[in-house]
Amino acid sequence: MNIRMVMLTSAAALAAVASPVFAADAIVAAEPEAVDYVRVCDAYGTGYFYIPGTETCLKVGGYLRFEVYGGKHINGTSDWNARTRAQVSFTAKSDTEYGPLTGVIVLRNNGDNSSTNSTLDSAYIDIAGLRAGLFYSWWDDDLSGEPDTLSSFETLHNSVRYQYESGDFYAGVSVDELEDGYFKSGERPNNVGIAAAVGGKVGAVSYQVIGGYDTDNEEGAVRGMLFADIGPGTLGLAAVYASGPNSYYAQSEWTVAAEYAAKITDKWTITPMAQYFGNYVTDTSNGAIPSSFNGLGDAWRVGVTVDYQIADNLYAKGTVNYTDADDADDVTTGFFRLQRAF
Repeated sequence: MNIRMVMLTSAAALAAVASPVFAADAIVAAEPEAVDYVRVCDAYGTGYFYIPGTETCLKVGGYLRFEVYGGKHINGTSDWNARTRAQVSFTAKSDTEYGPLTGVIVLRNNGDNSSTNSTLDSAYIDIAGLRAGLFYSWWDDDLSGEPDTLSSFETLHNSVRYQYESGDFYAGVSVDELEDGYFKSGERPNNVGIAAAVGGKVGAVSYQVIGGYDTDNEEGAVRGMLFADIGPGTLGLAAVYASGPNSYYAQSEWTVAAEYAAKITDKWTITPMAQYFGNYVTDTSNGAIPSSFNGLGDAWRVGVTVDYQIADNLYAKGTVNYTDADDADDVTTGFFRLQRAF
């Protein structure tokens, strides 16, 4: 290379360094937004998680159920029927200066045919032992088998209840709107009931005693239940007395029932059951219920329920029962149920 070429090359390089270069603006990557991941809340048991951005814990649960049941004219003129149910529940909990604040919403859809029926099954607020809203009363509790009749009409009420709990003991009182219960001829079904309960557990024995007074019908009922772990299963005993037909109990003046839930294996449970009714009402439709139990015949019932756990959260249940009443024909009913819980 000659001297002239070297000089031209050097001049070009200096010019390039000295001249400003107008390049495009640099691309800056946006900072990713922080992700608020769902956190597990273990303060109230399993299944709860924090609602993002709050200190409220939420649990979602429910079940799907398919059922076929049968009996003489059990569905109009048909002796059998099939139905499907979908239920979902939401339970929210948070801490307050008064203790845990709980809110529950349960939604249910019953599909008996192509026209399904959706209902609000429960919705209530619970804090410091005080509960207000739509919820099931203590009368909804019963023996573990299916054939027993230990309550009457609807056990889901708009109520206000206070329940005290200490260890294995509880006691409470409630005021219930008896809008779906028994009412006298010429009146409307919007009565008021007052109920009370005590219950608890002592060793292998649990117990419950409840009472309800229907202020409109001026009649009441008392019920006691006891469960004891004996051998491979649990013995259940129950008794009810009603002063007259009322919204809490109107099936009979008195009744006693017994069952034994035998745990055959980890998956199988077989529960035979028997119940006797004194002064038995054969039809508990409002227009058919007499004003008193006087002069009615007795009745007895036997039945058996079989439960089988197919897999985790998948259960099968079958039951059949036979009722022999003095004032009516013998009746045999039963059902088969398949249920998936979550």
